[in-house]
Amino acid sequence: MKNTALTHVHEKLGAKMVPFAGYNMPVQYEGVNAEHETVRNGVGVFDVSHMGEFLLTGENALALIQKVTSNDASVLEIGRAQYSCLPNNEGGIVDDLIVYRMKEDQYLLVVNASNIDKDWNWIASHNDLGVNMLNLSDDYSLLAIQGPKAVEAMQSLTSVDLAAIKYYHFEVGPFAGIDNVIISATGYTGSGGFEIYCKNSEVEQVWHKVFEAGDAFGIKPIGLAARDTLRLEMGFCLYGNDINDTTSPIEAGLGWITKFTKEFTNSENLKKQKETGVTRKLIGFELIERGIPRHDYEIVDANGNNIGIVTSGTMAPSLGKGIGMGYVATEFAAVDSEIFIQIRNNKVKAKVVKMPFYKK
Repeated sequence: MKNTALTHVHEKLGAKMVPFAGYNMPVQYEGVNAEHETVRNGVGVFDVSHMGEFLLTGENALALIQKVTSNDASVLEIGRAQYSCLPNNEGGIVDDLIVYRMKEDQYLLVVNASNIDKDWNWIASHNDLGVNMLNLSDDYSLLAIQGPKAVEAMQSLTSVDLAAIKYYHFEVGPFAGIDNVIISATGYTGSGGFEIYCKNSEVEQVWHKVFEAGDAFGIKPIGLAARDTLRLEMGFCLYGNDINDTTSPIEAGLGWITKFTKEFTNSENLKKQKETGVTRKLIGFELIERGIPRHDYEIVDANGNNIGIVTSGTMAPSLGKGIGMGYVATEFAAVDSEIFIQIRNNKVKAKVVKMPFYKK
């Protein structure tokens, strides 16, 4: 079990620690609902240092990224980031990731913690272009400072104009007394804020200064359980739940990051899938009756026939109702379609809704 550079800080704060993606991580401090509301209405801080970071450098760095990712990274200017995925040869997804253009011929790829080795090996196996690849995952920490008060609470820590950083843009500058910190507006909560990338040796100083600066704004540490409810209310996919090695980006509603203006791994087959249609689709649903949907619950029709499976589900703290995502046969995927979630022995009525579930 790996620790982040802040594990001892979380333990001192009384966090409930759990194993997650091979790391000892804080799942909650005061409770999921309270932490969720802190981020929706104020400002909270997640330690997400378990995420992986790869630095790709060289004149062919873009060509390699174009070959292995589904989105079109050629549109990225320096200071911009892009959500993308790594398709496999079988029509599924190796991982989803964020691509940052750092310099002219330098890109940072941020990948999921559970897939660091898998992603590294996958990208390296396609690197016949002489691109210099550096795995920075064990050397860097990542804090997500999220919520509508994040800009105001953190502005005293940097000369960078935080309010001017647009969504999926970033700046490299001073933050909390540390130089060359990546300040990125790529959060996964839907409530605004920043992600801060710094070295492991620097992160404890950053953490303490963040909490000093945010004290007047009611800043709190937030665990991974609230991160999950926040991202689910936004309809954001979680790798291992909603997308995996067997789900195609077209089925998962990720056609918007699958660009056929270029060739990439398995692009021909995915293009055919887009043109001819798929037999199942990832949908969002909300329960009309009482209940809490959970991962792997069956989705059935009015007669009890299996039509799909729940991939993510929860009682949404901001909405006060059960919500979830899951794959269903395409004929049940239209908005307002009536479906049922099999919760133990009960068929609980639900309807397909347009995501995000939470609207500001």
